[in-house]
Amino acid sequence: MRKDFGSKPWFYPMPVLVIGTYGDDGRADAMTAAWGGLYEADMVELCLSHSHKTFDNIIAHKAFTVSFADMAHLREADYVGLVSAHSEPDKLARAGLHTEKSAFVDAPVITEFPMALECELVKVTEDGNVIGRIVNISVDEAVLAGDGKPDAAKLKPISYDGVRNEYFVLGENVGSAFHDGAVLK
Repeated sequence: MRKDFGSKPWFYPMPVLVIGTYGDDGRADAMTAAWGGLYEADMVELCLSHSHKTFDNIIAHKAFTVSFADMAHLREADYVGLVSAHSEPDKLARAGLHTEKSAFVDAPVITEFPMALECELVKVTEDGNVIGRIVNISVDEAVLAGDGKPDAAKLKPISYDGVRNEYFVLGENVGSAFHDGAVLK
């Protein structure tokens, strides 16, 4: 038996993305967003309200970073999503987060988050979504596997459950993509 809930914004899993930008004053800023993902093989799409300082910063600097929030920094990621830079311009420092300038785009990389997509603005869609091209992906060596690629079990990215407003950690390998279903052919 199934239960109907009607139309809701329930989607699993929703990544917890921390968007890094620079303000007009050169100060690094970040906000947490769950509504975003891949747009094309080398692009991301973010659904951001135009009222966010982050949106204005992206338009002004034509760049942003997308970090994957991890279990070790759940509170910090949640904090930068709760607090607006309009009311707390130094929220990164209050969260205990640090940045370094990306070598590829005019945006900050938040050093505590072990993986970041460094993006240049491509366009804002007619719906108002931000599309960015990934020009580099920087990953802390501590979360790399023996093959030199990111390891989800080491990264421990968190996802957002919009049904219950909870976070969950990802990382357990439960199968092999493009392989396990082959037994059904």
